[in-house]
Amino acid sequence: MLIISALLLSCIFLFLSGLHVYWGLGGKWGKAAAVPAKANGAKRINPSAFDCYVVAFLLLGAWFFVLVKSRLLLFDWPGWLLHTGSWILITLFAARAIGEFRYIGFFKKVKSSKFARLDTKYYSPLCVLITALLCCLEFLN
Repeated sequence: MLIISALLLSCIFLFLSGLHVYWGLGGKWGKAAAVPAKANGAKRINPSAFDCYVVAFLLLGAWFFVLVKSRLLLFDWPGWLLHTGSWILITLFAARAIGEFRYIGFFKKVKSSKFARLDTKYYSPLCVLITALLCCLEFLN
């Protein structure tokens, strides 16, 4: 189960990182529905190319972390750092799934935008899956 969790997480993080690089380079596919929007459809944020690259870099860091944590990549990190890193990622993705109670997550109030519908159907459940896989990685390791 450890290897399966690590491989699934690796694929998810690599895909998401690549998608953010694509958006940073000016790609349009999926970008319109990737940021929170108000009930009238107006975007809450307008991320720049730099913002996309930062998120891509962080997701690539998560990918690297998963490979090291699962020992699919041999890199000598202290155990406390691997343990702490796991809990940071678990907390971040669980918090993202729960949301900020207005525009993001399962408990959002604004549910009429395209982003909100996709968030409920795909983005938040993906964060729950990532959280569960990270827990498997932490507890089975």
